[in-house]
Amino acid sequence: MKDTTKHPCFNKETAGSCGRVHLPVAPKCNIQCNYCNRKYDCVNESRPGVTSGVLKPFQAAEYMDQVLAKEPRITVAGIAGPGDPFANPAETLETMRLLNKKHPHLLFCLSSNGMGILPYLDDIAELGVSHVTITISAVDPKIGAKLYSWVKDGNVVYRGEQGAKVLLERQLEAIKGLKERGIIVKVNSIVVPGINEDHIVEVAKVVSKLGADIQNMIPIKPTADTPFANVKEPGHEIIGPLRKEAGIVINQMTHCKRCRADAVGLLGEDQSASLCGTLQACSKLPPIEPKAARPYVAVASREGMLINQHLGEAKSFYIWGEGKNGTYRLIEERQAPKSGCGPKRWADLASALKDCRAVLCAAVGQTPQLALEESGIDCHVVSGFVEDGLTAVYTSSDLSKLSGRRGGIAGGCCTGTGTSCG
Repeated sequence: MKDTTKHPCFNKETAGSCGRVHLPVAPKCNIQCNYCNRKYDCVNESRPGVTSGVLKPFQAAEYMDQVLAKEPRITVAGIAGPGDPFANPAETLETMRLLNKKHPHLLFCLSSNGMGILPYLDDIAELGVSHVTITISAVDPKIGAKLYSWVKDGNVVYRGEQGAKVLLERQLEAIKGLKERGIIVKVNSIVVPGINEDHIVEVAKVVSKLGADIQNMIPIKPTADTPFANVKEPGHEIIGPLRKEAGIVINQMTHCKRCRADAVGLLGEDQSASLCGTLQACSKLPPIEPKAARPYVAVASREGMLINQHLGEAKSFYIWGEGKNGTYRLIEERQAPKSGCGPKRWADLASALKDCRAVLCAAVGQTPQLALEESGIDCHVVSGFVEDGLTAVYTSSDLSKLSGRRGGIAGGCCTGTGTSCG
């Protein structure tokens, strides 16, 4: 059982002895806040949305190893951007899966605007995420419309009060869903003078009724090239009374350091600058295992002749190897893991195909594709004869000539969305 009191952001008493690391694996964002600009990075600047590098999940796992070797007081591994974890769900879930496998003793934490988290609540609970922060700075769409330029739901962009309303609905549902799964919830509220300082206590009342555990009022930090660039940062004379009033209904965090997306170390002894080189070196790491150690190719096929099956639909895979004189031989038909077990299914599939250098299929979702590729298995969406696909793989030819539809889009025979089933 993990000791959830060792999260320094949620428990001030441990802030001087327990540290955290933010793993910057989520570059994309699904909303645009009027106070946020992620273009600039200075290692001496501490604010959300900035990082000295972006990591792929396997690179984040290696970086985590190196951080723990240098700073053993780290108790929390989190993802807080530089965009939003659930605008990058495949990268976020794969990183959590790798950490859960390598460092199960750590507390896992996510910080999100709440817009895209709902489809993944069961996944993050299964992966052992114990703490989630949702940023909610308004519970009135009229006020929210002044805080957000736009919100994006899939390919649809909403603006004004409509966008703020959609976002708020998702945020409130997110708190309810997280609490139903036993996850500790913090609500960050950005205080913007002239916009929402008279509304922040109402935010506290609403999220408290939904079960949120703690609120963190964060004074806006004016950032260049944003609509709020000239807004004055509120001081303690404003924040103090607000915290006191809101503290009647919900616990208040008073020791926030407005952490970067690559923050590391104790809250009062951040080591982002000193570990910047380590982060950037890890961001350049290639996948480790050489192809020579993987002699086979897996094919998703209904009858063994054509590449014509969605990866998520395949109950088994035809495993092929090289024969003599440019021929190929069928090694076996290998069973796939059972469906319906979330991210673990793709980890199990990667393990089952660990002797394969590539998988050929008619369509594949982003999450399983990433899981396979992080395990060193190339995943190609192609169509046509199996032999043509095998030839392309083993001769390192251009597989785009065999492409049907792009990965992540359900094609032909697929009965699902093409985004989560496979």
